[in-house]
Amino acid sequence: MFIDQVHVVLRAGRGGNGCVSFRREACVPRGGPDGGHGGDGGSIYLVSGTNLNSLSYFRFHPITKAKNGRSGEGGNRQGKRGEAVTLTVPVGTVVKEKGRDKVLHDFLKPAERFLAAKGGKGGRGNESYATSTHQIPREFEPGRPGEEKELLLELKIIADAGLVGFPNVGKSTLISRISAARPVIADYAFTTLTPNLGVVDLGESTSLVVADIPGLIEGAHLGHGLGTRFLKHVERTKILIHLIDVSPVTGRDPVRDYEVIMAELAAFNPVLAAKPQILAANKTDLLGGGKARIGRIKRLAEERGVPFYPISALTGKGLKELVAGMARAVREAEAKAEEDRG
Repeated sequence: MFIDQVHVVLRAGRGGNGCVSFRREACVPRGGPDGGHGGDGGSIYLVSGTNLNSLSYFRFHPITKAKNGRSGEGGNRQGKRGEAVTLTVPVGTVVKEKGRDKVLHDFLKPAERFLAAKGGKGGRGNESYATSTHQIPREFEPGRPGEEKELLLELKIIADAGLVGFPNVGKSTLISRISAARPVIADYAFTTLTPNLGVVDLGESTSLVVADIPGLIEGAHLGHGLGTRFLKHVERTKILIHLIDVSPVTGRDPVRDYEVIMAELAAFNPVLAAKPQILAANKTDLLGGGKARIGRIKRLAEERGVPFYPISALTGKGLKELVAGMARAVREAEAKAEEDRG
């Protein structure tokens, strides 16, 4: 089950109470205070792992509690610290406070560790209250409560390239031809209900990660169709592969299709529309005599200054050139990002 957004409640452990105790030994009639401190409560950590691609665990475990610290004991024995809890999340998970847009942590790499809820501090025993003028202290400090956090965990897939376009333009077929991914492919709208990741082998021990984003329609940024549920996954990609169905079967204008998707990307987040793009005209095997449709898309690409590739994901025509263009565009995007940081 693919889950990319969950609300969780994290309750760190409470610190143990300090102890009130006095030494009792033979031949020591007035033993001094020896009450130990309480142990700290257990904290809750989030750690990014590479073997996960969904937040489904948290759908069935929305509340996590860490153990409390033990109270201190006589003989200056400190209470046992509460055991910490470590929860694993996929790389690409964004942590926010529930109801707020502020990002607390963004897991961009594996093995990142984030303290999500800190355990309460253990209280002091009466031994720490002893002074030269206060030799029989009966004071102690109670343990402090641990943090309780209500968080929103939101997964945004990290990929080199994202496939965008209307439903049924051939995104799933394309990713199945250029990678080992095997998404569901059928002749009806919204066949793809979850993003699919495929690894494209470029040879020489290099590869690209491509994300097949479920189809967008007009009004997606307002929640129409699958709405904003999957638009967020495009934010992580370095480049966009804009796939357009140029066959006459749909009855739609391919240029308008392009403009609609671009408007939806810009309305959701202007940064998306400004990402480096490749325009791919798919289903050229169904054109027949309608070559003018592909000519219009080619002119559109020239006007926009974006690379253009006519392809057929079904027959494989033009895919080699498209993959080479994708690799080149990703390298250029990485070089530009490095230059901007630099």
